[in-house]
Amino acid sequence: MDHYHIYHDELPSFLWEIAQVPAVRRLQNIGMNCGCEYTSFPRFRGLAPYSRFDHSLGVALIVWHFTQDRAQAVAGLLHDIATPVFAHVVDFMRGDYLKQESTEDQTVRLITASDELLQMLKRYDLTVEDVCDYHRYPIADNETPRLSADRLEYTIGNGINFGICTEESARRFYNDFVIGVNEDGQNELMFSHRESAKGFATVALECSRIYVSDEDRYAMQILSELLYDAIQRDVIHEDDLYTTEPEVIGRLSEDPCSKAQWEEYCAYSRILHGKQPGPEANWRKVMAKKRWIDPMVKGSGRVSQLFPALANDLKAFLHSSQDDWLCGRSR
Repeated sequence: MDHYHIYHDELPSFLWEIAQVPAVRRLQNIGMNCGCEYTSFPRFRGLAPYSRFDHSLGVALIVWHFTQDRAQAVAGLLHDIATPVFAHVVDFMRGDYLKQESTEDQTVRLITASDELLQMLKRYDLTVEDVCDYHRYPIADNETPRLSADRLEYTIGNGINFGICTEESARRFYNDFVIGVNEDGQNELMFSHRESAKGFATVALECSRIYVSDEDRYAMQILSELLYDAIQRDVIHEDDLYTTEPEVIGRLSEDPCSKAQWEEYCAYSRILHGKQPGPEANWRKVMAKKRWIDPMVKGSGRVSQLFPALANDLKAFLHSSQDDWLCGRSR
């Protein structure tokens, strides 16, 4: 699933050529929903395929559309190159479930390990330093809850995929964006009109609730434990995390224990809740990072300042509890 046609009228040849390097194409087999799409939870079952490749190229196009800067666009394209299989599940495995940043550490290594990618960068007069850290470019990425190309793309992609908004409404949001200077003197993607900002913020908040829903948190925790166990038993190795999801699933399926765990994981379709864990072994209390966006209207302020009711909804989300014990069930 891609929405490139929303982000820019055409796909520049330099972006497409760099995107064809195997180190980038690997992301075609890394999903945006962190393994949840393999479960049977109704919220995730039947989602259209939406890969880290789709997302990364979308981010690059957004950056290019608004900046016309090749280095910034390629940094956007490569920002997820170090994403492992099942993405932020590996952060959970490493105990980084609240920040979810541990997987970014490999970005420079994976760029420099690809001779083809280095040759492609040289062809376009770009250095590794130019493109290895998209955080340096505020249109590509910035601090939460500001709006960046990264947050914009996954909000539009997931918003459409979850049925929260339509392509038509996403295009209306996108066409209302301009670059402005925020309260800290940084460039930021902003809305021209208040109602567009409110509509987008409402979609973003609904996506945020899904990202930390009981099903999402529980699935990521259980899958992280499955991967950890498989690594401890030499079914897979750390390096396998940087291959593709079909490859890792294939390796898991070759081991009877991992295969049974994977099939149980895929069968989860509902969640039980409790203030205390039940007698079964698969009860978990799971904390997770809350992602949220408070977009700005140029010349007016942020949505939370302009719409009190939405500000209250944001506050309620940020203070929502993750204290329940959870247990997955197949029926």
